[in-house]
Amino acid sequence: MLKKERAAYILERLQQQYPEPPIPLDHTDAYTLLVAVLLSAQCTDERVNQVTPALWQLADNPADMAKQKVEDIQAIIRPCGLSPQKSKAILKLSQILMAEHHGEVPADMEALERLPGVGHKTASVVMSQAFDVPAFAVDTHIHRLAQRWGLTNGKSVQQTETDLKKLFPKESWNALHLQIIYWGREFCSARGCDGTVCEICRTCYPKRKNPKVTLKA
Repeated sequence: MLKKERAAYILERLQQQYPEPPIPLDHTDAYTLLVAVLLSAQCTDERVNQVTPALWQLADNPADMAKQKVEDIQAIIRPCGLSPQKSKAILKLSQILMAEHHGEVPADMEALERLPGVGHKTASVVMSQAFDVPAFAVDTHIHRLAQRWGLTNGKSVQQTETDLKKLFPKESWNALHLQIIYWGREFCSARGCDGTVCEICRTCYPKRKNPKVTLKA
């Protein structure tokens, strides 16, 4: 199977399995999504969803969050890990949104990436899921699966993003990001599949006998 053939099969199979993939992080608007994605760094979505209701009670918009004490934010988000850095980032980005963006999350990749605690992946998620702008947010899980499926050689997350954008139609990117995540969790996890177990791995590489060694981002 050629790479383009693998990509076409994967896209069709994932659309069949997850025709309307939901956003896994609970949120009500672009701001709460931004904060939730920031919190999800090195933390599960489930844990973030357990923590954010208390955080939204404290403040669920930039104006209110900008007035909080960093210690109060940190006390709530501590279960998510990296709470000292994340609490400072949430407070500072909220203040910047008030000072520079009229209290609104900018629908601009570069402006998002300038916010504290917001990297390219976080900005991509916000652009795609909050503003419906085509973006392909590649995390370590998507990076791993793309290698297993022969869609990239896996040298870096940045290269994986570039490779996937070349392989898949632009209109599919936003949903495909989520579809790959859901497939990875359900069928092709780090422990559940080594490149030889799940349906997509076996279909793409029916003759593969040995585990696929993937490169870390």
